[in-house]
Amino acid sequence: MIIVTGGAGFIGSAFVWKLNQEGINNIIIVDRLGTSDKWKNLVNLHFVNYVHKDDFLEMIDTDTLPFEIDAIIHMGACSSTTERDADYLWHNNYVYTKLLAQWALKRNIRFIYASSAATYGDGKIGFSDDHKKINELKPINMYGYSKQVFDIWALSHKLEKKMAGIKFFNVFGPNEYHKGDMSSVIFKAFYQIKETGKVKLFKSYKKDYEDGGQMRDFVYVKDCVNAMWWLLKNPKANGIFNLGTGKARTWNDLIKAVFTAMKKKTNIEYIAMPEALRNQYQYFTQAEMKKLKDAGSPVKFASLEDSVRDYVVNYLQKTDPHLGK
Repeated sequence: MIIVTGGAGFIGSAFVWKLNQEGINNIIIVDRLGTSDKWKNLVNLHFVNYVHKDDFLEMIDTDTLPFEIDAIIHMGACSSTTERDADYLWHNNYVYTKLLAQWALKRNIRFIYASSAATYGDGKIGFSDDHKKINELKPINMYGYSKQVFDIWALSHKLEKKMAGIKFFNVFGPNEYHKGDMSSVIFKAFYQIKETGKVKLFKSYKKDYEDGGQMRDFVYVKDCVNAMWWLLKNPKANGIFNLGTGKARTWNDLIKAVFTAMKKKTNIEYIAMPEALRNQYQYFTQAEMKKLKDAGSPVKFASLEDSVRDYVVNYLQKTDPHLGK
């Protein structure tokens, strides 16, 4: 049995889709559905059962899980970079993850968890996933810090040799529809274009970057779940790994790809960035991918243009844009 926490969320549900593609349906979804629309991510997927995250944690605490577990893929977390409740983030993202890791490792159960590129903060000291550099990172929001403290805890207990952590960069793709403000710019741009014929991007406030020239490492969720599948199938591949394409692209590139996929002429309007964001805005992110490649991962990353085209044409423009069936 494979447990996928956050299994109704964006990356979690995409990974369940990947498992289904590989012929695996013996899956337990752990999540909190609440009042959001993320339940729709489950409709096309195949799994055995759904368990609320609090009930699952109680089963872990009391050691009363009623099934044998082969692996835990821990994607469950509050992923909002603007969440202000630091106590909630600390407990939900750090304490919960630590309890699951301790339980799994004690029983030699494969444990793969989501860290984040948000741990790199403003990026001034680079984007190296070298374990020796992780303690030097300075996240600029509480979400990033909640991920950072678990990475540090894992390293301090030498657990990086027994499990795999993934620092996701700017992931986009199907099943992100419930994320609201935290959904990708591609998703937002698609609907802006449909409604207004143009896309609004923030102006640049650094002379080294033109408007729309700010750069990110955009990575397609389908490539991410391929890498996760490889980690699941290779339990000796352990450590904390970056997961991006290794190639930064501009916001302008991204938006032009959306217009092209929609067969429309590019029309971008540059708007002022809110004052509250200017001091914590990342102008450049790019994953160093050598460690994952050196570990033996064969995953190839599609070009930005091809990934955007697949997302727009095969999902966003369809009546049912969700993964599965």
